[in-house]
Amino acid sequence: MRFVPLLPYYFIMDKADLKLKQLGDLLLKTGSLLMSNGASTARIRMTVDRIANTFGYEANLFITHRALTLTLSDIDHEHSFSSIKRTSPHGVNFKIVSGISRLSWRIKEENLSLETLDSELDRISKLAHYPRLIILTLVALAGACFCGIFGGSIQAMGVGFLATFSGLFVRQEAHKFKFNSYLCVFLASLTSTLISGLFCYLFPKGGFEAAYATSVLYLIPGVPLINSFTDLIDGNILNGILRAVHGIIISFMIALGLILTIALYQL
Repeated sequence: MRFVPLLPYYFIMDKADLKLKQLGDLLLKTGSLLMSNGASTARIRMTVDRIANTFGYEANLFITHRALTLTLSDIDHEHSFSSIKRTSPHGVNFKIVSGISRLSWRIKEENLSLETLDSELDRISKLAHYPRLIILTLVALAGACFCGIFGGSIQAMGVGFLATFSGLFVRQEAHKFKFNSYLCVFLASLTSTLISGLFCYLFPKGGFEAAYATSVLYLIPGVPLINSFTDLIDGNILNGILRAVHGIIISFMIALGLILTIALYQL
């Protein structure tokens, strides 16, 4: 019997299949980055289609809340590639979303290579948020301004600033220790309301109710709820429902922190 050595898969594939696989992996990476950083389903599909069409391929993408399934084929359907990729836990980083969108247009207008696409995706995926102190300070200032809009005094705005700053700090620290994302929201809500509620408890006529009510507004799941609405309007019913449930659970965790503080201080 003649012995035939087993060759690695990439030696058996021809150049067309290799290019197809490389592009498919990059498209899944693109979709995963968009999904995990707050992009809507329609935006993900549109961006992936734009890149695939630029390289002369047809992409069929199935998007769920935690995974992407892609089938990529050439125009003649002689070569095809199918794969699935899980997405990381969802957050919000619009610098990555806008960066990938601009990259997709550059690919279409400048005919960038797959190697350039790969290196640019690596660069975009490493884009950092703004410095932590700036985020904490500006979000806390926003909380203080909300307090003022709802009729809070200067003192109440100061309490709102302190409560928002502390709650967001706790949430960031909980994320560092890889706590469940919903638990992070609950801990942040509890921290903010404990601080603002303490002033309501100690100074019942001090007018700190506005600070208590607005100290958790930074936790409102605006992006998931907006994406849920746009997904439902676009006909992506499953993703719209899943994102709505995600937003509802976050809202429940915010309310749980508020209720626990009310019970503790008897407000």
